[in-house]
Amino acid sequence: MKALYDNLSVKISKITTRAYSTSFSLGIYSLNYSLRDAIYSIYGFVRLADEIVDSFEGYDKKLLLSKFKVETYEAIENGISLNPILNSFQNTVNEYKIGLDLVETFLRSMEMDLEKVDYTKEKYQQYILGSAEVVGLMCLHVFTGGDQKKFHELKPYAMKLGSAFQKVNFLRDLKDDYLILGRTYFPEVDISEFNLDAKKLIEEDIDDDFKMALKGIKLLPGTSRGGVYIAYVYYKSLFNKIKKLPPQKILTERVRINNGIKLGILIVCMVKNKLNWV
Repeated sequence: MKALYDNLSVKISKITTRAYSTSFSLGIYSLNYSLRDAIYSIYGFVRLADEIVDSFEGYDKKLLLSKFKVETYEAIENGISLNPILNSFQNTVNEYKIGLDLVETFLRSMEMDLEKVDYTKEKYQQYILGSAEVVGLMCLHVFTGGDQKKFHELKPYAMKLGSAFQKVNFLRDLKDDYLILGRTYFPEVDISEFNLDAKKLIEEDIDDDFKMALKGIKLLPGTSRGGVYIAYVYYKSLFNKIKKLPPQKILTERVRINNGIKLGILIVCMVKNKLNWV
C-alpha cells in the first residue's frame, strides 16, 4: 500500500526538520496535529535544496540541483517519487493546491546561490522572494486549508514573516556566507568594512518586517497561530541578541539561542496562545 510509503516519507521529512532546526521543530510541534505533516514536508523539501547549494562541496552542485528540480516536477505531476522527501512534498503540494509558480520561484533563488551574484536591491528582493517569502506562502496554503479569501488576506503578512526570518539568517550567518561561501546578500554593503551604520540600516528593515508579520500572526486560524508565533518569538529573540552585538562580533562568531532559552520560549508562547494573549 502506498499509504505505508507515504507515512515513511513524512517521517523522513520530520527527521530532517529535527536534525537541521530545533526552532522550527518546536514551532511545528505546536501546530494542530492535522497540519504538522504538511509543514514537515515543506521544510524537508526546502532544506534539501538548500543543502545542495550550501553544503555539497566537491560535487557538481549545478547538476544535482538541476536533477532535483526535474525530479520535483515529476513527483508533483506523477503523485509519487522514490525520493521520500520529494514524495512527502508532492503530497502536500497536491493536497493543498500549492501553485507551481511558488515552487519555481523558490528553485530560481536556489539557482542564484550557484553563482557569485552582485546583489543589487532588485536582485536582493528577488532572492528574498524566492528563498523565503514564497516558502511562507506555501505554509499559508496549509494554514488556511483552501480558504482563498483568508489566504489572500494573510498573504502580505506571511511574506513579511518569511522575509524577516531570512534576513535574520543573513545577519546570523554573515561570517560563514562571506568567508566560506563567498556570498554577500545585503546590497550596497561592503562586508570588509561592515560598520554600525550599515548594521543599523539592515536592522531597521528587519524590524519593519517583524512588525507587519505580527499583525498577520494574530489573524491566523487557531490551528496554526500558536506554532507560527513560537517561530516568530524565537527569531525575534535571536534578532534582539544580534542587535546588541557590535558589527565585528557578528563577523567572528555565529549567534545562537541555547536550548534552555528555546524551551522557555516554547512554554511562554504556549501559555500566551492558550490565554489568547498573542
